[in-house]
Amino acid sequence: MTIYPIEKIRSDFPILNRMINQYPLTYLDSAASAQKPNIVIDSQTHYYRNEYAAVHRGIHTLSIESTNQMETVRLYIANFINASKEEIVFVKSTTEAINLIANSWGHNFINYGDNIVISEMEHHANIVPWQILSKHKKIILHYIPLTPNGTLDISRLSKIINNRTRLLSISHISNVLGTINPLTEIISIARKKSDTLVLIDGAQGIVHQSVDVQKLDCDFYVFSGHKIYGPSGIGIMYGKKELLQKMPPWIVGGGIVRNVSLIQDTTFIDSPWKFESGSPNISGIIGLGNAIEYINTIGVDKIYNYEDQLMCYAVDTLKKIPNLMLYGPSTRVGIIAFNLGTHHSYDIGMLLNQYGIAIRTGHHCAIPIMNYFKVPGMCRASLAMYTNKEDIDRLVHGLIKVQYLLNQ
Repeated sequence: MTIYPIEKIRSDFPILNRMINQYPLTYLDSAASAQKPNIVIDSQTHYYRNEYAAVHRGIHTLSIESTNQMETVRLYIANFINASKEEIVFVKSTTEAINLIANSWGHNFINYGDNIVISEMEHHANIVPWQILSKHKKIILHYIPLTPNGTLDISRLSKIINNRTRLLSISHISNVLGTINPLTEIISIARKKSDTLVLIDGAQGIVHQSVDVQKLDCDFYVFSGHKIYGPSGIGIMYGKKELLQKMPPWIVGGGIVRNVSLIQDTTFIDSPWKFESGSPNISGIIGLGNAIEYINTIGVDKIYNYEDQLMCYAVDTLKKIPNLMLYGPSTRVGIIAFNLGTHHSYDIGMLLNQYGIAIRTGHHCAIPIMNYFKVPGMCRASLAMYTNKEDIDRLVHGLIKVQYLLNQ
């Protein structure tokens, strides 16, 4: 059995050495944004010191080098999710990717009387763009219902989807409950309606499970770099090549045109580049490439197996705390949502911070989930490749202390 190199990994993330309020940092907010390894941090400084230039628009050495690095990362990402290079679009975030699809594909290929299906467990970024589109295009928005154990009622899906369903947009893993949605089953049901496209919000999925877009047979898969140990401000939109070719650009300007005339329509270059108007986040792209390289060096299967074992330990340990309410299914990935008695999640989070423990509190950009469980908010502890048992133990001890203080 191969031993997971947790100490070596933790040493690669310099922020984990920090003290907060005289306590060692216990970082359990990776679902919001993961910390960065040295290889990602150092790549940013190196690029700006030694290689920086505009891409795709220069014939000098620095521009050529920068362009080559950017396009090499595009290939890295394609290989990471088993896509082709031409199917990878650089965006700034998962949110922008979903909005791009809504505004490019949605506004041009969906019509009055059509409908879109999402679920009750979605992040706001996968709800609001479709609500706006449905209002503008006068289409219907259907929701797959949530169940008390934190899973979706997939048995209802075949009745919700019909021959006017143009898109099913669903999260890979819930950002609140850690629920793993059965994508193969869901996509199979959607495929029975030949005109239904499938968009997967992979913001939480990409960092905790292997993703093969060919096996999934999804039409779009989107995710953010900062959740997978890369820099902020960079994200990925995968789209099937034939779809991207049909879709018009959403944000237009420099860098994506083939010809501009004052008397004729502007023509655009091919995808994926036609969706990347303006100056891209080159250093962010390079940093994301380094993050993927770092993950591959450790091994994705090794990381995911370690996280599964740590999750089992965390849940078993947290269940021993009196009056702690866990939300979500028994099988969850990366994320633990809970509340402590009737105390507000903000109070729990602020008091835990006094012991150097960082968790997330509030509605987690998923107010419909909070409404379903009839709570104003939840505490959320999230795991990553660098989380260890000591982090879990500190959380448990911190919660016991907090509970004692609040009950005085």
